[in-house]
Amino acid sequence: MISPSPAHLASEPLIDAAALRARIAELAEDIGPCYAGEVPILVSVLKGSTMFLSDLTRALPLDLEVDFMSISSYAESGGISGVVRIVKDLGSDIGDRHVLIVEDIVDTGLTLNYLRRTLEERRPASLRTVSLLDKAARRIIPVPLEWRGFEIPDVFVVGYGLDFQGRYRNVPDILAVRDLAKLANDPSLLVEGLFSGG
Repeated sequence: MISPSPAHLASEPLIDAAALRARIAELAEDIGPCYAGEVPILVSVLKGSTMFLSDLTRALPLDLEVDFMSISSYAESGGISGVVRIVKDLGSDIGDRHVLIVEDIVDTGLTLNYLRRTLEERRPASLRTVSLLDKAARRIIPVPLEWRGFEIPDVFVVGYGLDFQGRYRNVPDILAVRDLAKLANDPSLLVEGLFSGG
């Protein structure tokens, strides 16, 4: 496990790489039998879920396909609006196919609700979701979440695909950011202690 420098108390390890590997193996054992004899399409929501998707697909004992979507949620006044738009759509027709949405984190549920409604309109044979992280304390709208890796508290997290201003996705652990304002003022704040030569 990588630990931040004591000088940078803006973050602390939340889930280490070993725990991530173990839980993803368990998820694969649970998910695999649901698609026995089928060729499911795993839909990764860019960009945060790519590392989770990579490890999950390698752990699944299935013939499967992968496709990608990119969606953007935004609010005019900096709050939570629930307004979502598709930035990159699927390249595959999912009609009559078994679809598994692979998410990095679910918090308010607004984005996942939009995504599920959009994909359900395309008439898949089944539609399920696996999310690595579930920040249930922030849920505004209930959404089906068939599998989840970890429930986490209401903290901002980086690492293992999750970023801050495009950085820290390649940290192998998931870190809780204790002082988001401090990180916003200095986006390089966590570099020392995480990367050699940083």
